[in-house]
Amino acid sequence: MNLATTATHRPTPVEGPSDQPLAGFQYSRARFEELADLALDHARQLGAADAAVEVSEGAGLSVSVRKGALENVERNRDKSLGVTVYLGRKRGNASTSDFSPAAIRQTVQAAYDIARFTADDPVAGLPEPEDVADRYPDLDLFHPWAISSAEAMRLAQACEAAAFATSRKITNSEGAGVSAQQSHFFSEHMRGGERRRPGVFHGGYASSRHSLSVAPIAGRGDAMQRDYWYSSQRAPQDLAAPEVVGRYAAERTLARLGGRKLATTECPVLFESPLAAGLLGAYVQATSGGALYRRTSFLCDSLGKQVMARHLDIVEDPLLVNGKGSAPFDDEGVRTVRRKVLSAGKVQGYFLSSYSARKLGMRTTGNAGGSHNLTLTSRLTRPEDDLDAMLRKLGRGLFVTELMGQGVNYVTGDYSRGASGYWVENGRIAYPVQEITIAGNLRDMLKGIVAVGADAYTHGAKTTGSILIDRMKVAGS
Repeated sequence: MNLATTATHRPTPVEGPSDQPLAGFQYSRARFEELADLALDHARQLGAADAAVEVSEGAGLSVSVRKGALENVERNRDKSLGVTVYLGRKRGNASTSDFSPAAIRQTVQAAYDIARFTADDPVAGLPEPEDVADRYPDLDLFHPWAISSAEAMRLAQACEAAAFATSRKITNSEGAGVSAQQSHFFSEHMRGGERRRPGVFHGGYASSRHSLSVAPIAGRGDAMQRDYWYSSQRAPQDLAAPEVVGRYAAERTLARLGGRKLATTECPVLFESPLAAGLLGAYVQATSGGALYRRTSFLCDSLGKQVMARHLDIVEDPLLVNGKGSAPFDDEGVRTVRRKVLSAGKVQGYFLSSYSARKLGMRTTGNAGGSHNLTLTSRLTRPEDDLDAMLRKLGRGLFVTELMGQGVNYVTGDYSRGASGYWVENGRIAYPVQEITIAGNLRDMLKGIVAVGADAYTHGAKTTGSILIDRMKVAGS
């Protein structure tokens, strides 16, 4: 993944609203602006000087098949208008899916009434004017897929058929699916009764997300095993071929046949790269504003402190063109910027909204709504450190390819998850293992990362190679 800032990241003026809806939508950007203006006009008439409104629409198609037969065809279309009214430091919020003028006025009235009877919150309010994105770049996030249900069914069938064709040992399937989703929104603020001036946000954009997946089953009776694979992209042409997804899912399933239990032990653990992104997600959760100001994180007061191994860095880049986690501004309209959030294992920045930043006496980091395009790297990683090389670094221990359950306590850092994968001897996979639990504490796990592979994989908006941790408890039979 290229993290370099390119010319495509240069801020550009916001385009004027179009009177025509984008492909696949019922409402145009211009219509969204009219609805937002109606809501803010009514808020001002009621006596609110500060308010925010967001209008959105989503549409999509999901098709699933199982053993070659069509199972489900779902079309979704939804719309929403949400308004937040501020009366001094009191805040009220309400939403509606009815875009009629009467319903919008009723929604604004509901938000206003809630604010009237809500207790003062000294940090409530719109983002600071200097943090607002007055201009923002086009990050190429919208690639609609005009696929019919029949075409989606054929793709899903081809994916599942490829899995069955891989081996006779593939005996069943949990199904294959195709999903094509797109949405767009417009958000506008009113500050001191004024709109559409510097420091008062207005803007929006369209985005898309498409996927293809399959979950084959191998073996029979008590010996059955399942695994899955998928491809997810913003642009349909970037999806992996259905035959490739199906074959790889089948190969993963076949490799799990003959799974054994392990005796309880302590050993090094290698997380496959898609799972390793979950460790990165745990770090984000522990350094996010809500957990920090509530004091419900094991990484409270960690800014500037060593929390990971010294060879590790984490970069956040919201402005990656066509990135899965890209956003030119956050959910509050605050501009986003590329930054290093961890350097040499030391925390360089938290993930803060305007509200959580004020709670902590800090400044927003543009993360209302979550993190954007995170990449974990190691200064020790070499280009040749592929998965085979990481298995050799593991030597003797556990290679984890699936995790189950939600056993993470973010207050204490305690970590315990059901797992399956492979036992490794002398740097080679010896046999599959199942029905085990891995446990540790995230404080020790993050500092105990001894290597990160060059087999980088982007799972959602997080990118990392496989991660090797020096020691964890493995509970088996």
